Amino acid sequence: MSEHMSYADAGVDVDEGARAVDAIKGAAASTDRPGVMEGLGGFGCLFDAAPFKAMEHPVLVSGTDGVGTKLALAQRLGRNDTVGEDLVAMCADDVVVTGAEPLFFLDYVAVGKLRAEEMAQVVGGIAAGCRKAGCALIGGEMAEHPGVMAADDYDLAGFCVGVVDAPKMLGKDNVREGDVILGLASSGIHSNGYSLVRAAVTDRMDDAGLLEPRAELGGESLADALLAPTAIYSGAVVRALAAGAHVHALAHITGGGITENLDRAMPADLDALVERGADGSVAWDVPPVIGYVSRAAGLTPDEAFKTFNMGVGMAVVCAPEDAEQVSAAFAEQGFPTFAVGTVVPGEGKVRYTA
Repeated sequence: MSEHMSYADAGVDVDEGARAVDAIKGAAASTDRPGVMEGLGGFGCLFDAAPFKAMEHPVLVSGTDGVGTKLALAQRLGRNDTVGEDLVAMCADDVVVTGAEPLFFLDYVAVGKLRAEEMAQVVGGIAAGCRKAGCALIGGEMAEHPGVMAADDYDLAGFCVGVVDAPKMLGKDNVREGDVILGLASSGIHSNGYSLVRAAVTDRMDDAGLLEPRAELGGESLADALLAPTAIYSGAVVRALAAGAHVHALAHITGGGITENLDRAMPADLDALVERGADGSVAWDVPPVIGYVSRAAGLTPDEAFKTFNMGVGMAVVCAPEDAEQVSAAFAEQGFPTFAVGTVVPGEGKVRYTA
């Protein structure tokens, strides 16, 4: 006769899974918004599309992403409460660049060993991100993977859906020669470039070194600076557009930095000309942690601008005559703008003044 073995004996704790679900219900409920038809617990997630009928041509916009190897540092230091904000930022801010309002969000958490308290921290961060983005956390999945993942390991993926009226869509088709490029400040490295961060900095340092306050970081520790949650712009963008901000295009500055993201807002016959000194200096503030890691890795200015956001989390393209009005609209939402560059004839690329 074969030996009796339960699911728990195989490494999957169904009871702990149920406790985890109960622990996150309140967090998900805190993200409720008009359109949500059912909370957690159903097989499928329901969102009311009837209001879209008032639009001339409603278009659904979706985005999916993860947090990447920033998770390795968060897990190493036992800080699981903000990586969920990173997850929402990576998805919702990709959706909003079209001018779409993020509506709802779903998450997928894969974990080696499920611990309800740890998952409540992770999903609590996701809920906090959803509140900032203005979207509802309406569902998701927690999957325990014994034998596939280490017990202390987890990974995150997110999925966001938004809607925009086609005549109001933002994008490269609206961009014109002479347009100005404004920046919205990043909160740090955000969620890209952490494989380099780990190789050049954190893997060479013990935990005490990571937790030590550093003068070159304004008194912050590397742990705090590197795990600062990604700024979430989508809520501010939606409100600024609703207030009448005349924006032509947006670019979410993620993996590939300014060089490989700002060009996505340029038509084939125009370039983004970014104001930069020969030494890589710029007129706006770059978070000190970006300079710290760039120096530790020995990056040239071109390499740094192709790796990190360099202080620009979101780029806003608008006509020069609208720049003051657009800046005022974003400042009202807590995101003062700064000049980054201009749009000039070219080939759909990003160029630098030096």
